[in-house]
Amino acid sequence: MKVTMLGCGYVGLVSGTCFAEFGASVTCFDIDKTRVDKLLQGKLPIYEPGLDTLLEKNVKQGRLSFTDNLNDCIPDSDLVFVAVGTPSRRGDGHADLSYVYRAVQDIAPFLKGYTVIVDKSTVPVGTARNVKRIIAETNPEADFDVASNPEFLREGAAIADFMRPDRVVIGVENDRADSVLRELYRSINLIEAPIFSTDLESAELIKYASNAFLATKISFINEMSVLCEEVGADVHAVAKGMGLDDRIGRKFLHPGPGYGGSCFPKDTQALVRIAQENGASSRIVEAVIEVNEAQKARMIKKIRSAIGGNESGKTIAVLGLTFKPETDDMRDAPSLAILPKLIENGCQINAHDPQGVDEAKKILPPEVRYYDDIYTALENVDAVVLMTEWNMYRNLDMSLIRDKLKQPVFIDLRNVYEPDSMKTLGFDYHCIGR
Repeated sequence: MKVTMLGCGYVGLVSGTCFAEFGASVTCFDIDKTRVDKLLQGKLPIYEPGLDTLLEKNVKQGRLSFTDNLNDCIPDSDLVFVAVGTPSRRGDGHADLSYVYRAVQDIAPFLKGYTVIVDKSTVPVGTARNVKRIIAETNPEADFDVASNPEFLREGAAIADFMRPDRVVIGVENDRADSVLRELYRSINLIEAPIFSTDLESAELIKYASNAFLATKISFINEMSVLCEEVGADVHAVAKGMGLDDRIGRKFLHPGPGYGGSCFPKDTQALVRIAQENGASSRIVEAVIEVNEAQKARMIKKIRSAIGGNESGKTIAVLGLTFKPETDDMRDAPSLAILPKLIENGCQINAHDPQGVDEAKKILPPEVRYYDDIYTALENVDAVVLMTEWNMYRNLDMSLIRDKLKQPVFIDLRNVYEPDSMKTLGFDYHCIGR
């Protein structure tokens, strides 16, 4: 089975590499020749644990290749996956579909033989119908079907998620397209992962609804953390007690500085816009977005309070910049909302992150100082802020850290450490909801 993946970004590279591992012949296409050239040299544009090894293996075995020429891949493809970006449109929160529509318009003239065009990008309801219209108008002779196959990949665990998914969602209009996609995913039948077929519109909405629900859990427990601080409760105990109920579940009930990344912020905004365009209410999702923004603002106040009420002239060491561990993704990371505000008020930031520095340098204020060594970043600072819970931050030498600080102030925005232990070590320890 021959597959073309349009877009060599996060979704395209992970999906294309994993399909090759399933045994398909995969070509990843990108209009960025520089990116393609680097991939041909084995250089990845993203960090995802294990992806480099899997990609190298499938390239060597001849199942995975890269090109910037549509004629090299589209005419012979059984399936073409559209995995280009759908960022929030500037100003209104709608998903920007210009990359999707440009991609399908570009490929339409090259289609030969029956081909299934698959939306892999996260797209609003109705996009597949528009893709079908664009292709039919551009190439009336094309023999094709359009399908929706949303991705549910967690950055940092994407390969495991793809190989052992909770479910595969397929949106189709007929059995012919359904059978082609099921054949591609045949390998996961061995682990009995459910393949769920539905209509196009439902498949498109499942992705948005899933992400909005997970974002709701995060905002809910963050809102509960505020109440816990006020009444003297422990948010961890509250989350554990809730999570033991199978109807609720323990996942995504972890307090923190707010959700970020490439999915939750833009997908919740887009779902609100979809509801508005169709005259439906989305009050819960709107509240989720508001709570998330408020949580980031509350973290600024928490840091300010911990260092004496005024950050001007202070130096803070920040551990972790990416929105979560095991990724270099800085998109909508809480650090982007928190650190610039502190810098504006005269605070110096010393930053460390094991993977995110290169991306951070592009978007954080130039005043930020970056360090390769954790403990050098902590030298003679007024406070430490643990922003992202990378594993390397979970077992720090606290005695050494305490001795390096001007004042032993430790602000743990991920609740990695235990309050009693930190206080015993002599720290002025601040966390969330405890």
